Amino acid sequence: MLHGGGPTAVLNASLAGVVEACRAEPSIAALYGAERGVEGLLGDAIVDLFAEDPGLWEDIARAPGSALGSSRRRITDADYEQMLATLDRLGVAWVLLNGGNGTMEMALGLHHAARTAGANLTVVGIPKTIDNDLAGTDHTPGYASAGRFFASCLRDVGADNRALPGITVLEVLGRNAGWLAAASTLARRGPEDPPHLTYFPERPLPFDSLAADVERVYRKLGRVVVSVCEGQLDANGEPFGADVRVSSRAPLALNLAHTLAQRLTSALKIPARSEKPGLFGRSCAALASETDRIEARNCGAAAVRGALAGRGGYMVSIQRNPGLSYNPSYNFTPLEDVAGRERLFPEHWLPAAPEDDLPAFRAWALPITGEIPSYKNLRGVRIF
Repeated sequence: MLHGGGPTAVLNASLAGVVEACRAEPSIAALYGAERGVEGLLGDAIVDLFAEDPGLWEDIARAPGSALGSSRRRITDADYEQMLATLDRLGVAWVLLNGGNGTMEMALGLHHAARTAGANLTVVGIPKTIDNDLAGTDHTPGYASAGRFFASCLRDVGADNRALPGITVLEVLGRNAGWLAAASTLARRGPEDPPHLTYFPERPLPFDSLAADVERVYRKLGRVVVSVCEGQLDANGEPFGADVRVSSRAPLALNLAHTLAQRLTSALKIPARSEKPGLFGRSCAALASETDRIEARNCGAAAVRGALAGRGGYMVSIQRNPGLSYNPSYNFTPLEDVAGRERLFPEHWLPAAPEDDLPAFRAWALPITGEIPSYKNLRGVRIF
């Protein structure tokens, strides 16, 4: 068992699901975990997960981060050979890799390497990413909790903005996909509720259009809160002049909201400020969705069932069953249909204007995020 990529608020719930399912299966004699993900597998840092107190896993399941540790290491052909040699030495029959896009590519690579080498190894992927951009599944564990966090964050920043009006630009995680930008709207109940403007990286955003939108809303309400995804680009495919870091998958802006706030202040002559919750968005266990925790745990257990059934080369997927109530099932999607594919926010759900609500998305999202409570405001009945 190993983790890959950025942790989430519910990643450890999947780990707990794996351990519990393995403990319940008499044919499983041992369960190992790789510390720091693939780094541990390559560096012989392997722990015995059955040696832990069984009562510990309930607490682990509710903790954010990764109890095993994770890694973003890029894998080479030589790494696959070394991984196979270590797994053979340990007598491992199957491997579970829990992660997002990069991890599913590694899972497929290990699956192919095992087949080429004639190794009797079953490789199963467990989905995880707050970005919700994995193909082959309705949604990914970690997303609903991060979505709940950003919806709550925009709601609370909006309450502050209402009390002391101004322009606030809040940067939302999500890379190239607008799933979390969409989730930031889930606490809205009316046009005066934040975010007043929401932007999606699936659409280029000319700065002049952003400035015009902000000025229009500011003139109307006397305040404006903007939700913008970290991967948002301008009409030239650039991050508005923000600093850029080279990440594990693609270049990404370091200070997008700060840069936009500075440029808006200069263009509109109205002070603007920025907020960037950053890692809080993926690690805030206090705002995690209980449905997300349950599903993450169930994905771990499903992966064990799949491994025992010989479903090598597959990833666990969450699917919605038809009906009025939300009722998910746990199926399997070939890793070849997942690896190297990025699932963006659906075109038909994108709003016509940045002020618009997202009713179809809201209906899809609320069963997994849960309702985001809104705040009441004074009527403001003046006596003079």
